[in-house]
Amino acid sequence: MSLETAKTEYLDTGNVRFAFRRFGRDSGTPLILLQHFTGTMDSWDPTVVNRLAEARPVIVFDNLGIGTSTGRTPDTVEQMAADAETFIRGLDLTQVDLLGFSLGGMLAQVLAVQHPELIRKIIIAGAAPRGGEEHLLAVVDEAFAQGTSDVRLPLFFTPSEDSQRAGRGFVARATARTQDRDPDSGDDVSEPQAKAIIGWCAAKDEGDATLRAIGQPTLIVHGSDDTMFPSINAYTMFKAMKNAQLILYPDSGHGALFQYAETFVAHCQTFLDN
Repeated sequence: MSLETAKTEYLDTGNVRFAFRRFGRDSGTPLILLQHFTGTMDSWDPTVVNRLAEARPVIVFDNLGIGTSTGRTPDTVEQMAADAETFIRGLDLTQVDLLGFSLGGMLAQVLAVQHPELIRKIIIAGAAPRGGEEHLLAVVDEAFAQGTSDVRLPLFFTPSEDSQRAGRGFVARATARTQDRDPDSGDDVSEPQAKAIIGWCAAKDEGDATLRAIGQPTLIVHGSDDTMFPSINAYTMFKAMKNAQLILYPDSGHGALFQYAETFVAHCQTFLDN
């Protein structure tokens, strides 16, 4: 079973139905993946997800209003995190690890603070802390203006040939699933999610209180040339957290974890296993 072939399952909690896929090993601490701005289950890189699933259970899911999940996408990071907690507990999981990319990394911070008994370790890739620096709308507008074959090429990767080559490989992998794919997100997802990200970064966090409240071991991964959430965000998180490691990948943008897929997986496996 893999990201490309796993069957989509559904979890009903109250009046909401979450779409999810799970695969990998039957034993071990489950790794829950929290997705980026407008991303769905099919936006993940199969190389990253499938390699991680070789050593542990992996669960990808669509939060409220995304993909084939029902409900309305909220416009705050805090509510998105609360919805993610509902999903995790709805699966009767007592302890999980989190991999949060971009917006998902913001949710991971909230979950780690609010539910320390539930969250064992967290990996934060390409994200920002509360009160961090963001250029979301400007970067997205500029990427669309370039008119490339896939907007993720200018959005996630640097202009260098090496980075763009890696980007084309990522796009090919991420579009490999042909059946039972999630629908792309529209304005009903992008608008509230953009509001949530902008609000998160606009909210000043006196003394980095949120970061200092995170006691779980944390791996922070960032691209050296991330234009959406500059790398100073990663350093800020690293300095404020009690038990964090920081990795910056060279000549890489917002999608550094996909550009350096094999290296990123190796770093994650070492972190999660020790």
